Amino acid sequence: MDSTEGSPVNPQLVFLWKAPLRAYKRRSNSILRFYIALAVLLCLIVIFFGDMVLLVPILTLLFLFYVLTITPPPEIENFITTFGIETAGINMRWESLSHFYYTKKFHFNVLTLVSNAPYYYHIFLIVPDEKTKSQINAILSKHMMYVEKPHRNFTDKAIDWLSNLMPDDEDAQIPMPTSLSPQKVSPI
Repeated sequence: MDSTEGSPVNPQLVFLWKAPLRAYKRRSNSILRFYIALAVLLCLIVIFFGDMVLLVPILTLLFLFYVLTITPPPEIENFITTFGIETAGINMRWESLSHFYYTKKFHFNVLTLVSNAPYYYHIFLIVPDEKTKSQINAILSKHMMYVEKPHRNFTDKAIDWLSNLMPDDEDAQIPMPTSLSPQKVSPI
């Protein structure tokens, strides 16, 4: 290693990119009013039936929605190495990964990595742009299967249906900037 270099280069690092931890879309205050109105309505129904214990999870969910709506996610580095993928301190080896696919959420491409049976863990990574997506797709296709249309069960369909019921405010959309451009480190 030369002393003029700023940081040592990892020979096992194939590709890295920076992206937000989760898909995020800045929301206006009307969404927060919707959450509060829904929580108040549910609380009144629960109070009417006399089961005060259910107020705790309703208010907890209200707080969770508030926090996830207000705070933008941190930007993290995602690494593809010769051994697997590392993101946010989680290492997944190629042997434990089954397939991958892309979805779109809040105008972001979301890379979903699925592990082997019996657990089928899902790792969701944000891909900032189409160039990075094509580079990641080329690298991952060498190690695991690409699924163009993922299998969607009843739960996935129900979540999509419920999320479509939420009011959408396009005027408050602010794209998340990424500070580092993707870097190709070495070929596999």
